[in-house]
Amino acid sequence: MNALATQLNEKMQKENPAVYNMLSDLGKNLYYPKGILSQSAEAGKKAHRFNATIGIATENGEPMHFNHIQKKLDYKPNDIYPYAPPQGKEALRLVWKEKLLVDNPSMNGKSIGTPIVTSALTHGLSIAADLFMDAGDVLVTPQQYWGNYNTVFQVRRGGRVETFPLFNEAGSFHVEAFRDTLAKQTEKAIVLLNFPNNPTGFTPSVKEAEAIVQVLKDAAEGGLKLVVLLDDAYFGLFYEDSIKESLFGLLADSHENILPVKIDGATKENYVWGFRVGFITYAASPDTLDALEQKTKGIIRGTVSSGSHISQTILLESLQSEEFLQEKEEKFQIMQGRAVKTKQVLADEKFAPYWTYYPFNSGYFMCLKLNAVDAETLRLHLLDHYGVGVIASNKTDIRVAFSCVEENDIQELFDLIYEGCKDLTK
Repeated sequence: MNALATQLNEKMQKENPAVYNMLSDLGKNLYYPKGILSQSAEAGKKAHRFNATIGIATENGEPMHFNHIQKKLDYKPNDIYPYAPPQGKEALRLVWKEKLLVDNPSMNGKSIGTPIVTSALTHGLSIAADLFMDAGDVLVTPQQYWGNYNTVFQVRRGGRVETFPLFNEAGSFHVEAFRDTLAKQTEKAIVLLNFPNNPTGFTPSVKEAEAIVQVLKDAAEGGLKLVVLLDDAYFGLFYEDSIKESLFGLLADSHENILPVKIDGATKENYVWGFRVGFITYAASPDTLDALEQKTKGIIRGTVSSGSHISQTILLESLQSEEFLQEKEEKFQIMQGRAVKTKQVLADEKFAPYWTYYPFNSGYFMCLKLNAVDAETLRLHLLDHYGVGVIASNKTDIRVAFSCVEENDIQELFDLIYEGCKDLTK
């Protein structure tokens, strides 16, 4: 094992042995090398005459670039062309942390690290999988989950996904099923909670969120080491009664056997999907936070090296813009209008013979639970006969993204799904 990895591990073992024992074998071996990037960073501060360290080309005192590209961009070359640091632009990291503290009051006063920039949400999930999951480790998540979790945690890392029903008979978060599933785990588990949920569009109430946190604390008190991943991809899109902040703040500093990890980003929150800018944030004691940051930088350096610089520059400017909050509220109102309209349309009793729907109050999506028609059969039929595209999540569930349907078209969308169901049940 590299000496730098050993030093990081010793820091964690001394300050928080429980978190150290949550690391995968890969996680224990990770470190940020004192190589070209660290030497270049030092040179950037002290090499006032010549800086001949990093592998970019310069011309006339700025990064070399093509004029036919530069003339289309309203940013300085230094904010576009050089490599961004593996952990991301420092100003962006700090601004995003400020945003987190405003959006999540329960985070204030907790021991929380500075967000590390990722190449969007999937990259953040992948980092967490590399750091904490060994072959055979268990990922506990609700039955309704994003299918890409399988690739990230099962295919790549050899983990096992164990699910529990997301909803009880009353349509609330199934606290007891969650408790029972955790009770079956031994030593360590990785818990992945995604609110607003993809595919159902569900976020728990404040009371339900408090119950979820209590279940986790009880399991931790019983000796179970828990890495709790909060996939907050659709954060902020809360339309009805629900908790309005991430569970991350409620879990931070809650128990030495709980490591909360917040994975979020601008992609969905700020409608910049193609920018591929996300963040991973840890809550732990100071030395442990430092060790986790160094190991995370090591993963980034060894995979994507660093994220897109121009995307980070544009996002930083956006977050600091006077128009940001106004425009975000305008888009929220549009999204909320679509969600409300969807519920109004679904209240029509004519749909009852063909489907029910899972509770939804947030996010981009909602899910129909089909009564008699196979979801994949319906999906193909809708494409072929009505020109309507939906997602078949499993044999019974159809995911509908109201986020990409104009409010005035939502009635027609569900009427066409209804016609498709009638066709297949004649």
